[in-house]
Amino acid sequence: MKFTMANLPGFTFFLVFFLALLFHTHGTYSSDRSSNQVALFIFGDSFLDAGNNNYINTTTLDQANFWPYGITYFNFPTGRFSDGRLVSDFIAEYANLPLIPPFMEPGNIQYNSGVNFASGGAGALVETFQGSVISLETQAINFNKVVTRLRDKLGSSEAENLISTAVYMFSIGTNDYLSPFLTASDFLNFPSHSEYVGTVIGNLSSIIQRIYNGGARKFVFMNVPPLGSLPGTKIIQSERNDSYLHELSSLATLHNKALSMILLQLEKQLKDFKYSLYDFNADVTQMMNQPLKYGLKEGKSACCGWGAFRGKYNCGGKRGDKRFELCEKPNEYLYWDSYHLTESAYKQIAFRMWNYRRSNSHTLGPYTIRNLFQAS
Repeated sequence: MKFTMANLPGFTFFLVFFLALLFHTHGTYSSDRSSNQVALFIFGDSFLDAGNNNYINTTTLDQANFWPYGITYFNFPTGRFSDGRLVSDFIAEYANLPLIPPFMEPGNIQYNSGVNFASGGAGALVETFQGSVISLETQAINFNKVVTRLRDKLGSSEAENLISTAVYMFSIGTNDYLSPFLTASDFLNFPSHSEYVGTVIGNLSSIIQRIYNGGARKFVFMNVPPLGSLPGTKIIQSERNDSYLHELSSLATLHNKALSMILLQLEKQLKDFKYSLYDFNADVTQMMNQPLKYGLKEGKSACCGWGAFRGKYNCGGKRGDKRFELCEKPNEYLYWDSYHLTESAYKQIAFRMWNYRRSNSHTLGPYTIRNLFQAS
């Protein structure tokens, strides 16, 4: 199915659904929290961004607030980089929480169930897409603002209990490696892959410790996906040199190994530090290579995009090139667009993250996310 601007729905259509979305989301983003609920605070990039980038001065490259994003579940774009819900939305559901609202959403002052700070395009390095996204550094600053507001609202004792029992979910690093690949011609001339990965992991470690110092104790991490196998990187490498994909894959492998090591160190250094590390990379790779096993029909091409693998990042026709194709059944695809997954894929991943199975587990850390929500 091919689309141009002439095919897009009219203003009236968008207005009706925008009003419906306001009603739906404000009804769903409930501030009620029972005494046995554990809050969820979310940090990172577009894999977890629930709409923060809707409210910052950026470009459509770092936004997903236009059709056909959101068509599966919300029936309207919410700013999530998918056709529907994200893995964090399903984790919140498993934890008996409402959808966790974006920190930047106007009027969002209820934090009892948690807050989503994630920003599409963000990395562990401040320099990653600087000026167009909310860096992890700024996300940590925003978390400190929330801590202060919770203490003012609830009192120190109740606020500290909420913060210390909450779960803190991270997806970060992907853009630190994609940004030089996408924007620099000398990608292959990195002085040292290990040095660059060390800088990324060092910044991440510093942010984790700052959030820990703010009262956090229970952390969940998703490592970076197979960067050389994304539709958006595969189509670019076909226009350049085969070695680019090898470089990206090498960086992802180094990052994921370093992340495992730094978390083990933090567990030893920080009192009561608990973490779950999910092998997002391995899970996505298996779904990509064996889609039928997971109820999918397509594991390598995106549902929405243009060109080989539908890898050109122009889903929706608002990122320079108005041409794009949209598949008929997103739930049969692993990839929604050039870099992100479908709701169907996220739902399956969240299920495996929550429901530990020794025979089919990608949990690398000492705890599962379910353990962390149940721990006092």
